[in-house]
Amino acid sequence: MPGDTRRVDAYRFDLPESAIAKRPAEPADAARLLVLDGASPRHERFTAFPSLLRAGDVLVVNETQVVRARLRGERVPGGGAVEVLLLRPADGGPFDLRERVWRALVRPGRRLRAGARVRFGDDATLAVETVDADGTRVVRFADDARLDVVLARHGELPLPPYVGPGDDARAARYQTMFARVPGSVAAPTASLHFTPRVVDAIRARGVEIVPLVLDVGIGTFKPMSGSTIDEHVMHAERYAIPEATAAAVDAAKREGRRVVVAGTTVLRALEASARANGRVVPGTAETNLFVTPGFTFAVASALLTNFHLPASTLLVLVAAFGGYERVMDAYRDAAHTGYRFYSFGDAMYVTPEEVRTCTPPGS
Repeated sequence: MPGDTRRVDAYRFDLPESAIAKRPAEPADAARLLVLDGASPRHERFTAFPSLLRAGDVLVVNETQVVRARLRGERVPGGGAVEVLLLRPADGGPFDLRERVWRALVRPGRRLRAGARVRFGDDATLAVETVDADGTRVVRFADDARLDVVLARHGELPLPPYVGPGDDARAARYQTMFARVPGSVAAPTASLHFTPRVVDAIRARGVEIVPLVLDVGIGTFKPMSGSTIDEHVMHAERYAIPEATAAAVDAAKREGRRVVVAGTTVLRALEASARANGRVVPGTAETNLFVTPGFTFAVASALLTNFHLPASTLLVLVAAFGGYERVMDAYRDAAHTGYRFYSFGDAMYVTPEEVRTCTPPGS
């Protein structure tokens, strides 16, 4: 392993502005798919993804649903436009509209210090209670606030800024077909490519699809600070693994079958759960796991993921899983051969180098 893989600069690459996807592929499964499971990359469409799976594989997906968590209001007194992004209940529990105290990001931050108040029309007010060192706030809604009404009337899906202003069509496509459990401020983007026909083809191959939930927060996307990846601290994110999912994954590992993970969120949840004894444990927990080169993977056999930002924790994870040089070479080529990057971009299917060299074809 090259000695510089602990440096943040090792994960930078030239990305033309034209490579950043502003809109999703139409239809969703028409996205390109870079397959990195052999000596040389292969170039497919996402409709080919089922053909990469084997009978007996377990495919794990994230059922989280993106919330209309970006609220637009005004300061009181005095007015002035304000944006509040609700991240999670302050007590760390699941997304719940009955909660009154939330952790949030705000804009403009310099005007929203402790004690500041925000009004959302005639529907609700909130007060900023504390400002943490990382810039997040703890905010409290008034006791008579109806958060379902506030989100419906004043909320937007928090589309990433690089895709441009939001619109209804793109907002609708920013939910995966598996989205069922509200709680995320960003989509688990690897699953944005799935369509009913792709899922039908996967099941027809004898693959079991099982869910979990990881509430995607700012920890997934927070830029790395410092000069080395070891200086970066991840924000904690909540996950929940059903008993049936844990049992399916455990049986697959015990019987030598593969566990294919749809997205970095799924990989982090499973590997975090298995850190204690190598087995996935059902239940709810939090993780700030940062997967870096040298990490020992206990669960994931193959990873489906999108193309991520330069010098991001997500790219570090993919490089740790697929091999630093192999993944970075693929990224550099993809950036200049028409692949589309970020949330609405294309996909990559990658297996670890040691798996592809020792697993007989078709086994």
